[in-house]
Amino acid sequence: MTDRKTPAPPLTAEEVALRQSIELLFFAYRDFTGEADAILAEYGFGRAHHRVIYFVGRHAGTSVSELLDTLRITKQSLARVLGQLVAEGFIHQRPGPHDRRQRLLTLTERGRALEARVTARQAARIARACAAAGPGAAEGFQRVLLGLIEESDRGRFALPPRDGE
Repeated sequence: MTDRKTPAPPLTAEEVALRQSIELLFFAYRDFTGEADAILAEYGFGRAHHRVIYFVGRHAGTSVSELLDTLRITKQSLARVLGQLVAEGFIHQRPGPHDRRQRLLTLTERGRALEARVTARQAARIARACAAAGPGAAEGFQRVLLGLIEESDRGRFALPPRDGE
């Protein structure tokens, strides 16, 4: 007996556009992270290392618990990555001023250099894309990204109000 499959119903124009957006996001993420991956590979690092270096660079003096909250990874995952970054001289950790058990993180000169190198590549990619998309693209892009992240994290970002807001 032949197994007959029922054809999927045709997609609406809106569904086609949303699916294309999903596909574009996959390709954009692949290429956005690909350049960073190549640089990180020179050091034997991966994307987890990159995220730690980036957020410690953006928020110097952040605590390990704050970093865990930002990255939403397990303590074990962070301990492995952070231990390597400290041991290899990319991150410095010091005890908190009031609680010696607290560990505060900052980038070393070596860490700042790596963060700057990777971020420059990624920022240039975004700048080229926004310039090609035309006026207002950067703000529109930021608003779309803001809409994609969990509402609980949106307060971390301050975008200018839109006309009429």
